[in-house]
Amino acid sequence: MMMAAWMARCGINARIIDKRGTKIFNGQADGLQCRSLEIFDSFGFADRAWKESNHMLEMYMWNPGSDGVIRRSDRVPDTPPGISRFTQIVLHQGRIERFFLDHLKKHSKIEVERGVLPESLEIDTSKVEDNSAYPITVKLRHLTDEEATPEQSKTSKVGDGLFRSNLAADDVDDLIRKSKGKEGTAEIVRTKYMVGCDGAHSWTRRQLGYEMQGEATDYIWGVLDIIPITDFPDVRMRCAIHSAESGSMMVIPRENKLVRLYIQLTEIIPDATGRADRSKITPETILKAAQRIISPYKLSYEYCDWWTAYQIGQRVGTQFDAYTRVFLAGDAVHTHSPKAGQGMNVSMQDAYNLGWKIGLVVKGVAQRSILKTYQSERRRVAQDLIEFDHRFSRLFSGKPAKDLMDESGVSMAEFKDAFLKGNLFATGLSVDYSASMLVAKGRSSADQGDSVIGKQVIGKQELAANIKLGMRMPSFKVLNQSDARPWHLQQLLKSDSRFRIILFAGNVTSAVQKTRIEKFCAKLDAPGSFLRRFTPASRPIDSVIEILTLHSAKRWDVEMLRDFPNLLHPFDKRVGWDYNKIYVDDESYHEGNGRAYENYGVDKEKGCVVVLRPDQHAGYIGEIEDVEDLGAYFDGVMVEANKA
Repeated sequence: MMMAAWMARCGINARIIDKRGTKIFNGQADGLQCRSLEIFDSFGFADRAWKESNHMLEMYMWNPGSDGVIRRSDRVPDTPPGISRFTQIVLHQGRIERFFLDHLKKHSKIEVERGVLPESLEIDTSKVEDNSAYPITVKLRHLTDEEATPEQSKTSKVGDGLFRSNLAADDVDDLIRKSKGKEGTAEIVRTKYMVGCDGAHSWTRRQLGYEMQGEATDYIWGVLDIIPITDFPDVRMRCAIHSAESGSMMVIPRENKLVRLYIQLTEIIPDATGRADRSKITPETILKAAQRIISPYKLSYEYCDWWTAYQIGQRVGTQFDAYTRVFLAGDAVHTHSPKAGQGMNVSMQDAYNLGWKIGLVVKGVAQRSILKTYQSERRRVAQDLIEFDHRFSRLFSGKPAKDLMDESGVSMAEFKDAFLKGNLFATGLSVDYSASMLVAKGRSSADQGDSVIGKQVIGKQELAANIKLGMRMPSFKVLNQSDARPWHLQQLLKSDSRFRIILFAGNVTSAVQKTRIEKFCAKLDAPGSFLRRFTPASRPIDSVIEILTLHSAKRWDVEMLRDFPNLLHPFDKRVGWDYNKIYVDDESYHEGNGRAYENYGVDKEKGCVVVLRPDQHAGYIGEIEDVEDLGAYFDGVMVEANKA
């Protein structure tokens, strides 16, 4: 869905195929981290998720005392304070899909084509470097209604609880394999690019012959989505519970009184092949394990919305793309345990990284070489995720140490430390992309070789100490110069496929500083400038690269039309001047002072220039006079517009 959202915003002709006959009605992923909500906001629907969801603000840790009885031992913030305008929330995946579907309907004619199955994939390698070619051929089969809508759910009684279960992915794959050979409508599709977001059993990955590296653990977990009946006092808080002998459990409070329980099943032992027999696992099995862990507190339910069981596996793909034409994203290229809430989030962020790159390349706005940065940027994120998940899962699944001398047990202090350190990673805000044509910073020894720096442009990080090159732009309150309305700066960074130049104009009441700004704009507005070369003559000057200005003078001392060159507030003969381009770091009547310059680490007198990629990550930082380097950055990324 995230890929489709980018295609819709970029105006690309795209198709989504899904072998499932229906949308997700229950179960699956449910946690949304800060960065995902920031991305949703850039598309315009974070408010819908925010209103419908349950907000998780604290994490409670329950550990056994010397007598073996669990007790609340710690309370910590669920999201580190001050790092984002959002906190972690929990909401059913089906609702999240609905937000994306509504977005697609608003911005395009793209729809999900359900009951469609790919049967073959061919890549004409002789054409992969031809930007105008369609080197990929996919054979699709449109399933019959019976094939597309298998009995994926059933309702039964187990003990006193009503539950709903879904077929596992393996079961669906078996059903599809059995359906081959039945009559269905075949279709041949030729395309420029293809993205496989098709899960841990990825058909696309198998067609490419790529492997996943890693291993399965011995830890078996069950999941219940229930409305709990319990005397446990913290059931509406996120909790990590370690019992003395019965395993561990995580409590995730959800919307509509639901609670998700991740429950360690210590009595289920993998066989000689290393795999657990899932046929032995039932909702009753999972509930009994939860009751042992949470004892002496009581736990039961009358309603269970969904349940499943899984064995923790931590794997990452050897390759994320083939010929920078066919790409893998999400579970198709990395798998891990779900307890850190990273599965859906990292998967969506894979697609968020890739979507605008494909969109701009297809449109002829950006060079095809930028597609190489997908693997170099996202594979490192996946590797970091696997490393984090490996440590967190071991600490969460291990038996608590009985005392300081118990070297075989897990230290609860170590678990807390791992959670606090991993919490920033889990927000999605610590992602730091390495040097490339899209990130103008010096190489480190860890940088991967397929990420080439365009013309060796190196940004000046010291000019904006807290806007880290390669990382997403932080957000602080600023005021619109024209109407004094406060905005988080990040709210201005819409996911509409445009690069942005953030001009920190400094103190524009200074004659010297005003002259610097005028010279900067004159160079960008001149015929032959990079801004003119990369913008089609028939399009508005801000259609490919938008300039947003943030100055540090007092708002009352400045006039938009008097003190800023026209380039910074473009004129349109139908709607006049653009009043939404110039902002000020000043006091709001009702919301205080965001102190943006101070928080960004930018000099309030001299300012600087920051380039943001369409995904809000900082690509370049320079002096206001560094127009040549600024142009060189874009020369390494963009394609000159056809002026014909």
